[in-house]
Amino acid sequence: MALKVAFQMDPIERIDIKGDSTFALLLEAQSRGHEIFYYTPPDLALRNGELMAHGHTLSVEDREGSHYTLSDPRTENLGDLDVVQLRQDPPFDMSYITTTHLLERIHPETLVVNDPCYVRNAPEKIFVLDFLDLMPPTMVTRSLDDVKAFRAEYGDIIIKPLYGNGGEAVFLLKAEDTNLASLVELFQLMLREPFMVQQYLPEVRGGDKRIILVDGKLAGAINRVPAQDETRSNMHIGGTPTPVELTKRDHEICDRLGPELKKRGLIFVGIDVIGEYLTEINVTSPTGIREVKRFGGADISALIWDVIEERVG
Repeated sequence: MALKVAFQMDPIERIDIKGDSTFALLLEAQSRGHEIFYYTPPDLALRNGELMAHGHTLSVEDREGSHYTLSDPRTENLGDLDVVQLRQDPPFDMSYITTTHLLERIHPETLVVNDPCYVRNAPEKIFVLDFLDLMPPTMVTRSLDDVKAFRAEYGDIIIKPLYGNGGEAVFLLKAEDTNLASLVELFQLMLREPFMVQQYLPEVRGGDKRIILVDGKLAGAINRVPAQDETRSNMHIGGTPTPVELTKRDHEICDRLGPELKKRGLIFVGIDVIGEYLTEINVTSPTGIREVKRFGGADISALIWDVIEERVG
């Protein structure tokens, strides 16, 4: 079944195809004969109630340095297409939120993956707070006194922006660190919203698992081991992907989350687990597809397109 598919994504010339999940989804769509229309978020326009996008036909090749070809520049009415893949990376700011409002005007008649309403209402570090019993001790605040009291109770802590991504501005503060007040002051100056504080989990030295769920079902996982001189395990800042065996606890977490993800139309989700604890639920632009397949796991891009084709059909 050939579909008319749009990809709303970051500029394709900038992506690193070796580890880019969007590129894996593009390759799979092309292999199935789907027609791919590519555009970036600034190319959206709502005109007389119709959601338009200025873009190109896109073809892709798994070859670094010459991985894409653009042709047939045109404007498409996204409501006339079968599927829109919402795949631009955060930051999850007002620009991102606005695109979800616009895409919600065509969904579900045009299937948007993930559901734009729940992408907006389930940002990574907010939705996860619905599952506090699965998480390490966590607080959301702007108060220095709150952070001091939290550290006094739990010792080493992590401070991170509530709407950050990719490990950006994630800090480890040891119990004896004298920079706490200065760091909180910096967050207060740079951010209008609260930030997140969590108990530091030393198990992260052994890795931070990225577990991928497709339509609420466990599809695969990798481990991301931080560099020796880093707290953060994100792969684009030096974390090393390794294969991983999932534990009973990992399966329990997936079983808890699965029905809630499916109910919200969140087809492609990546969760982060450190030791026994869930730390994030990534719904905006999850990664990890290519690494899972590289280590002998499932072809998750194929699983995602199987679900999409079934929904559209």
